[in-house]
Amino acid sequence: MKTRLAASALALGFAATAGSAQDLGTTLPDAVGQVAPKLEAYAQDDLFGSVWTDEALSMRDRALVTVAAKITRHETGSLSEHIALALDAGVTPAEISETITHLAFYTGWGNAVAAAEAAAPVYEERGVTEDDLPALDPELLPLDQESEDARQENVQSTYGDVSQGVVDNTEQLLFLDLWLRPALEPRDRSLVTVAGLIAAGQPEQMTFHLNRAMDNGLTQEEAGAMLSHLAFYAGWPRVFSAMPVAADVFESRSE
Repeated sequence: MKTRLAASALALGFAATAGSAQDLGTTLPDAVGQVAPKLEAYAQDDLFGSVWTDEALSMRDRALVTVAAKITRHETGSLSEHIALALDAGVTPAEISETITHLAFYTGWGNAVAAAEAAAPVYEERGVTEDDLPALDPELLPLDQESEDARQENVQSTYGDVSQGVVDNTEQLLFLDLWLRPALEPRDRSLVTVAGLIAAGQPEQMTFHLNRAMDNGLTQEEAGAMLSHLAFYAGWPRVFSAMPVAADVFESRSE
């Protein structure tokens, strides 16, 4: 399926249209200006006019991060429009599908099912077929056996006596299957995982996954821009809870 960078965007749950990644014009419902004119100004001038067009993170990545945050927060009312934006910004139907599947494990099954329901009419309208979706059992990406052995040994020794089922499923379903599926690049899989953790207010899980994201190619500048972007979608308190973890990861990687 062909995609285009020009997009109809939705941010903060309000409609916006974009001429390009560098020129994001906006239209908001009249009710926003009638009820909260300063919110309208913040949305137009700062969120749409500045954050979404900041080249520190691509429009594609911003769209994917926003979809991940909305799935995590069960914000289904505007999810269809954000999925359409992501497709227009260069995310493929297979990547959206795989993001939904991935986040089922990180944000809960109900959130993923609701996201699939939101995506279905967008896919139907755009003529997405089964051939455009990820294979059920593809050839998996290569496994870093040494890294996985170390991760599994740590989890087993720490939590094996607490819940062997969690330990086993984490290994077999997540790290020996889900994380190796090729329909979502490792960098993007890490990106949506970190975005989901921030949006869920779970910074204690970030250290491992932000390090993994940067090992997979996410730059420090991009990670910082993701935090700035998510402040608008997850709220400043959640982002400030994540900031110390990010600072520690950045510092440890610079040593």
